[in-house]
Amino acid sequence: MLLERIYDEDLAQASYFIGCQRKAEAVVVDPRRDIQVYLDLAARNGMRITAVTETHIHADYLSGTRELAAATGATMHVSAEGGPDWQYEFEAERLHDGDEIRIGNIVVEAVHTPGHTPEHLSFLVTDGAFSDQPGYMLTGDFVFSGDLGRPDLLDEAAGGVDTRFLGAQQMFRSLREKFLTLPDHVQVYPGHGAGSACGKALGAIPSTTVGYERLYSWWGHYVASGDEQGFIDELLEGQPDAPFYFGRMKRQNRQGPAVMGERAPLQELPAEQVAADLGAGTVTFVDTRPAAVVHEGTVAGALNVPAGGSVATYAAWAVDPERDARPLVLLADGQEAAQEYWDHLVRVGIDAVAGYVTGLEGLPQETPRLVRPEEVESFEKALLLDVRAKSEHAAGAVPGATQLHGGRVLWNLDGLPAEGTIVTYCQSGMRSSVVASTLRHEGFDVVELDGSYAGWLARQGALETASVR
Repeated sequence: MLLERIYDEDLAQASYFIGCQRKAEAVVVDPRRDIQVYLDLAARNGMRITAVTETHIHADYLSGTRELAAATGATMHVSAEGGPDWQYEFEAERLHDGDEIRIGNIVVEAVHTPGHTPEHLSFLVTDGAFSDQPGYMLTGDFVFSGDLGRPDLLDEAAGGVDTRFLGAQQMFRSLREKFLTLPDHVQVYPGHGAGSACGKALGAIPSTTVGYERLYSWWGHYVASGDEQGFIDELLEGQPDAPFYFGRMKRQNRQGPAVMGERAPLQELPAEQVAADLGAGTVTFVDTRPAAVVHEGTVAGALNVPAGGSVATYAAWAVDPERDARPLVLLADGQEAAQEYWDHLVRVGIDAVAGYVTGLEGLPQETPRLVRPEEVESFEKALLLDVRAKSEHAAGAVPGATQLHGGRVLWNLDGLPAEGTIVTYCQSGMRSSVVASTLRHEGFDVVELDGSYAGWLARQGALETASVR
């Protein structure tokens, strides 16, 4: 048996390629939408992808199940559990608890494990060439290394009301009746790692075991002692802010994400064409350079979503394609960099990219305004906006600041002052630059705190040191 983990550092998301060497067939679990990585893996191992499935209706990224099935002819399998309100709306084979997907000697058994979501499945994998008992479990957003999937996302980002309590109860039962009934040696492969907003304390270790989680997880003693209320209280406490784009992901994944098919390579666009399109308001410009460089000058009205580790996440903070369907023009180092950036965008359903430019010459430009830490208190402003998570804000903030998570700003524009200047900050400046550029793009007057909270805090320390002297 071949079991490969494909990990997306951007979204801290894991998908899995399970192949039978004897039959040269494979199943992919929880694929992302830029599917070339799975096609390459299949070709490298001389296999055909004949089945594709997913653990649940995802909230943090757009599923590649339909995309991969369209490209390979693979059969799609999705959950039939969770009741009438949690059924997928596109055609696919339905999986109930105990149903199996067979690939040669390999058996992939669906196990209904509600809690994170009502329809959630985990997959027990048996390599029949070695044993008739399962040795692996793909747990999706059920059990992570050192943590559990949060049961409150439906409330936080999908319009649910108090669904978290039922979800937490279901999680407790799933652990007791499904997960902890397995032998300790069963290896556990979760759907996310450290950095994901699908839990509050995910470990960076790519896999764990049933026995290890039984003994050392924060929740193990609650389940062992039958303390359901203690479990629920700790599970729900301190969950991170959920970005509001999660609601769109949830809805589109249930309906069935659009199939893009093979995407033509992005083309470099003439500056005069981009300038004309910007003047006509028919495109949105995205500056992919670091915030510090953008602060020296960028295209007027541009969004700043730096290339690197969190493109999909931050782009989904700044762009809602259901609200604004204008295609993007990227500032990138070249065709390869632009293409890779686009791969990240489609993971969150931002598909429309017109092309790229490699410089700012010939384009309308502006220099974002900054306010120094020593000036922020006296600076005339309508709002001082902390775009960090609520836990960061609670740990320390610039006096007078209002907290609103960066992933929620675009959906709360009506609550921001239409007149006057907004001053934004985060911890180091990147998130603030993303949000500030988004607000400028929406017509707000925005100034960024130079150095953000870290800079302000360093100045406070310097002042305290000076006063001691």
